Amino acid sequence: MSGDTLTVSVWRGDGDVGRYQEFEVPRQESQTVLDVVTYIQRHIDPTLSYRFACRVGVCGSCAMTVNGKPRWTCRTHVSKVAGDGRLEVAPLRNLQVIKDLSVDMTDFFDKWARAEGRFQGAQTRDDDFAQVSPDSPKRRRASAGIECIGCGVCYASCDVVAWNQDYLGPAALNRAWTLVNDVRDIADKQRLKAVAGDAGCHACHSQQGCVERCVKHLNPTQSIAGLKRATALAALKGELE
Repeated sequence: MSGDTLTVSVWRGDGDVGRYQEFEVPRQESQTVLDVVTYIQRHIDPTLSYRFACRVGVCGSCAMTVNGKPRWTCRTHVSKVAGDGRLEVAPLRNLQVIKDLSVDMTDFFDKWARAEGRFQGAQTRDDDFAQVSPDSPKRRRASAGIECIGCGVCYASCDVVAWNQDYLGPAALNRAWTLVNDVRDIADKQRLKAVAGDAGCHACHSQQGCVERCVKHLNPTQSIAGLKRATALAALKGELE
C-alpha cells in the first residue's frame, strides 16, 4: 500500500455466511467511507451491494459498521478513521444481512410497531390545531428525542439486542417515550403495556452504547429510564393489568 491508496476490507456474503474481501482504493481529499464503497462498486466490483440515498447526512440509510463501530458512512471521513491507510467495512450488527453491506430492517421497524410507536390522536381534520406550549415539561421531554430518523445505528450498537433478539431496542423505546409525553396522544396505557414486558424497557442495562453512537446526539437511555419510571407507576396504579 502506498500513501495514495487505501486498503479496504469489505464484508461480502449472504445471510450469516461470508468473508472479507480486500480492495485497493485511491485516496482523495475530503473522502468519506461512502465515497470509498461507491468507488469499489462503480470501478472495481459492480456486484457489491450496499444502501444509500441522500449522501448528505439526512436519511441515515448508508449506516454500516466501520472499523467495528456503526456509523453513517456519508458523514464518516476516511481521514478520521483510517490514519494507517486501512479500512474495514461491514454490515450493521443485530440485523439480518441481505447481501454484502445491505441489511434487512424489517425486525427493526416491526419492533417500532410493537412498541406502539404510532401517534394516536383524538382530533380530526375538522378540529382546530392543538396548542402545546414548547416550554411545558412534557413537550420538552418529547422534543429531546423526537429527531430520531430510524437509521438503526443505536440498534446495531446495543448489546442487549445482541443477547436478546426479542428486545425492542433503543430506537423503538425512544419513540414510545416521545409519544408518552405527547399530550395530544390518547394511547398511553396501551403503549406502556407494550413496553413493560420482558423484552421492553426493563431489559435495558443502561450501557449507553446507543447514546455514544447516535449520530443525532439523542439519549435513548434517558428515554428508556423515563419509560421504566412511567411503567412502574402505571403498575402501582393497576393500569397494566
